[in-house]
Amino acid sequence: MIQWPKTNDAIGTANRGNPCESGLCTLCRADCQGKCETFMSSMKGRKILYPRDFGTVTAGSANTTAIGVSYNSLRIQGYNYGAYGLPKGLSNSADDCIFPNVNIETEFGNKVKTKARVPIMTGALGSTFIAAKYWESFAVGAALVGFPIVVGENVVGIDKQAVIENGKIKKAPELDRRIETFLRYFDGYGAIIVQLNVEDTRNGVAEYVIEKYGDKVIIELKWGQGAKDIGGEIQVNDLEYAIFLKNRGYVVDPDPTKPEVQAAFKAGAIKSFARHSRLGYTNYNKVEKVEEDFSRAVRHLKKIGYKRITLKTGSYGMEGLAMAIKFASKYGLDLLTIDGSGGGTGMSPWNMMETWGVPSILLHSKAYEYASILAAKGQRVVDMAFAGGLAREDHIFKALALGAPFTKLVCMGRALMIPGFLGANIQGVIDPSSKAKVNGNWDKLPASVTELGTKPEEIFAGYFDVEKKVGKNEMKNIPLGAIAVWTLSDKLAAGLQQLMAGARKFTLKQISRNDISSANRETEKETKIPFITDYQDEIAKKILES
Repeated sequence: MIQWPKTNDAIGTANRGNPCESGLCTLCRADCQGKCETFMSSMKGRKILYPRDFGTVTAGSANTTAIGVSYNSLRIQGYNYGAYGLPKGLSNSADDCIFPNVNIETEFGNKVKTKARVPIMTGALGSTFIAAKYWESFAVGAALVGFPIVVGENVVGIDKQAVIENGKIKKAPELDRRIETFLRYFDGYGAIIVQLNVEDTRNGVAEYVIEKYGDKVIIELKWGQGAKDIGGEIQVNDLEYAIFLKNRGYVVDPDPTKPEVQAAFKAGAIKSFARHSRLGYTNYNKVEKVEEDFSRAVRHLKKIGYKRITLKTGSYGMEGLAMAIKFASKYGLDLLTIDGSGGGTGMSPWNMMETWGVPSILLHSKAYEYASILAAKGQRVVDMAFAGGLAREDHIFKALALGAPFTKLVCMGRALMIPGFLGANIQGVIDPSSKAKVNGNWDKLPASVTELGTKPEEIFAGYFDVEKKVGKNEMKNIPLGAIAVWTLSDKLAAGLQQLMAGARKFTLKQISRNDISSANRETEKETKIPFITDYQDEIAKKILES
């Protein structure tokens, strides 16, 4: 097992817990006081792109990319001449070919295009309580920056205030809050996406959303995710709430309606209950039947008014991957998110998350291969987003290149949640009256924050950028978590622009698989990305022999 380093002395960051491939801790806490790279980037922004203490240090690479097969074993190519995809009005002069001129806007969609200012989107933030607690920071931040955010599964089903009668939602206050928070600052970039699982479909979520919000919302069919191969879970520690969820139609473990379980709970032997969703497509054992059902679901969603439909799939294996790509392409979906194992979760069985499914880089490599088969036959290929343990700007570049030209976005889960936690904790200290509302966890600012300042405008590098966008008077309504999301996004954007400029690619459409290479032979074998010194070797020899 590869052990990722816990500290990075060059940029002055450290992990609280055990770091994983993404650079995040395996267990990411909302009350964490720092200071991993994502945590610090949410305050310092693009400053974290560079080694610390300039003027008193020199820095050298601690490269470990030659170990194992992962996104970290891909290398990004740089070139010493040329410039491709310069925006209109710019020339190939050295004055115009600068990284701030790299255009990282993207779009996805079949007939209706959805634009984003940066090629990222959130993972599904559904019924886990942590998603609900920090939603305002996540949603306002996504809307201000201009990237898609996903309302995950079961939000209506677990809402005590939701009213569902005969499979039709009469009232869904939590879902309304999620959607309306994003739309409050939506300016045409990004999107709000609402997921459907088995229970959501039964509860009539799609019908409720289209009737109330029309084409302002994208609907997403949920096949699965990379963190687990069963339905979503949450944990509750209230017996009455557990019984409520059982009566709502969920699987609750252990069964809270059993007298012996209730007795164990009252005695303290059982302290919590796990609520589970159901598996989809259990009544079919043939691919053809699954396709019929999928086609029927898509037709229904289009019939009731949805103009944009997406699909989220997990790391089921090659057959499931091929089905997702084929069906999403054939039936005109707007985006397919492919989530590999190695990503994160609000709650999953731990050993399941550790041992099931296809690791991201392998799944994404096959996704490119399968998409290319359809393209070679002249068939439309659905736009894709890659997900699963991606957190940094180099991950974004590599994922876009690995799946080029089919990948339009990189889906990030925990990485885009960390700034929400951080901002809420800071806000709760600076304004104690708001602590409960924003779910702050700190009683005082830790050293990782006070080294930057004690006021929001001192702490967040992106503070005045947000103020310029919304105006001074509106700043009082912007949660600090949203400012942190903006600041992290700015760091990711600047880092991506720099990598693209080095590859001489000035728009995302110019990124290709030729812009990455494999750091070891095993990675080359699995990804079909050439080994570093093999790429361009024949061209090099022609130069020498000319």
